[in-house]
Amino acid sequence: MGNRLYILPAVSAGLLVFFANGQATKPPSATRGLAPPRTANGHPDFSGVWNNASLTPLERPAELTNKQFFTEQEAAQFEKTRLREVNRDRRDGSNQADLDRAYNEAFFDRGTRVSRTMRTSLIVDPANGKVPPLTSEARKKWAEIQAGFVAHPADGPEDRPLPDRCLMFSQAGPPMLPGNYNDNYLIVQNDDTIVIKAEMGDITRIIPLNGRAHLPSYQRSWSGDSVGHWEGEALVVDTTNFRTSLRSRFGVIYDGMTDENLHVTERFTREGTGMIRYRATVDDPTVYTAPWTVEIAMNKSEARLFEYACHEGNYGMTGVLAGYRAQEK
Repeated sequence: MGNRLYILPAVSAGLLVFFANGQATKPPSATRGLAPPRTANGHPDFSGVWNNASLTPLERPAELTNKQFFTEQEAAQFEKTRLREVNRDRRDGSNQADLDRAYNEAFFDRGTRVSRTMRTSLIVDPANGKVPPLTSEARKKWAEIQAGFVAHPADGPEDRPLPDRCLMFSQAGPPMLPGNYNDNYLIVQNDDTIVIKAEMGDITRIIPLNGRAHLPSYQRSWSGDSVGHWEGEALVVDTTNFRTSLRSRFGVIYDGMTDENLHVTERFTREGTGMIRYRATVDDPTVYTAPWTVEIAMNKSEARLFEYACHEGNYGMTGVLAGYRAQEK
């Protein structure tokens, strides 16, 4: 991750205040019971800046077994323990552990509370809060991919994970999964289009709401081809035509496999004036034995998005490749 340009000191202070005050274990009373704003044509209005950072893990921790929701007391204890675990200013452990914490807490803005949904995992389906097993063919292919990466981790930039190449980040999606920082989104909406700009990677999706069919299957991109429609109060976004690579598209959140059959369905539902309940279902029948769904609270924010410059002066990639060339010698 050494190729990133950060502007965190100006950003994170405001965001930390927001999470300390706004991301309570229950929705703030100021938003409870209030009808969400609507556009001129009567649909819920999603416009504005939103943030989905939280300490809630993607998969349910083993010690929570089948427990789907935290109580307030359990959430407080989990937050305390989790913040200790992820604290990169710690100086305990081995020399390698210390090296792995080279990016200290000044660079992170993962939030300080669990999600306002009070879920014990972002995954809500299957009920066990885990990513379903891979199919037998996918298990074999993924093992080969991982072995190939161990043997050839940096022959060229194409061998590196997609975030290293500034091509795809977990936050950009779909599905839009919170990461370690820059979990902000700007949404702009009119009658026939909704635009979602992720701060992470400066990646923008332009989603038509006019009934357009998906593009031909040979037209593919990292974020796929998204089309949207309304189902009552919910905005539903259907995405296909993903470009794939041998590296995971889920960023640093989950090292998992996808292929050309990936299909993601997102549902955005406004709850009061301060929250969007975001659900995304990952369906890839040639990879996973069942679809899986995440549910994430997106919280209204008064913050601004800052440019995330990744390719400019990308010395991190040069350093990675040069390091492996030196190791080979």
